[in-house]
Amino acid sequence: MVDFPQSLPQLSDARVALTRGVLVRNEFGQTQEVHIPAERPLTLYLDKQELVTLMTVGAAPELLALGYLRNQRLVRSIADIAAVQVDWDVEACSITSRSGIADLTQRSAGRRVVTTGCGQGTVYASLMDEVDNATLDPETRLSQGELYALLDAMRLHDSLYKSAGSVHGCALFEGGRLLMFTEDVGRHNAVDAISGWMWLHGVSGAGKVFYTTGRLTSEMVIKCALMGVAILVSRSGVTQMGYDIAEKLGIALFARCTNRHFLQYTAPHRFIAQPLEQVSA
Repeated sequence: MVDFPQSLPQLSDARVALTRGVLVRNEFGQTQEVHIPAERPLTLYLDKQELVTLMTVGAAPELLALGYLRNQRLVRSIADIAAVQVDWDVEACSITSRSGIADLTQRSAGRRVVTTGCGQGTVYASLMDEVDNATLDPETRLSQGELYALLDAMRLHDSLYKSAGSVHGCALFEGGRLLMFTEDVGRHNAVDAISGWMWLHGVSGAGKVFYTTGRLTSEMVIKCALMGVAILVSRSGVTQMGYDIAEKLGIALFARCTNRHFLQYTAPHRFIAQPLEQVSA
């Protein structure tokens, strides 16, 4: 845990349906109802200045807003935020600072890079420079048993994906223990919601493991580095730029992880191998 202010921002608790039932026809010509995940716009306003419109399922909009501000480095401290209020009737999130953000216009006017995140994720180009100064715990390790426990936890976890598909899930672990899980239409939204949860609760990235169902792209590696998380696990693969950034920073990337299979791409010193008989189910 890290120090965080006693006066945390006031958050709304906006609820909205995460799926909708629709009628489909199967290969036998039969009609059946299935559920599909919601996808709706949420426009973020900081002190009445429009920042961005995010396409989201809407599972954790307040945390998504906090994480977006944190990961884009638009607000440096959660102590600067007074309130986050989501109103789905107008598809807007109003964020109020305590005393204004002096250089907000300059920060939000920077050149953005459209990333490979599904749903058109973006990062500000300045973050590509800032990530070089990311603080990562050199002692963070993951054992083979903890990795398998993590994968088992995600396999058994009840999720929107199991009922409706078409979403990405992200989770934060400490060893093999699940701390937080969320899903969204884009993995960049899900990682922002995880980041917002960490920020709100004063949780540091030291000793933590980030899991995603999506690819480990440059955006995912950059955001996790800025969160201080040094181990990333994916059910999917790794992109070249994600690999290069992780290798440079000493971040461990585990990908193609299913059941007892995995590939470790970078930072071998962060993995503790164990005899299979010690970690077998």
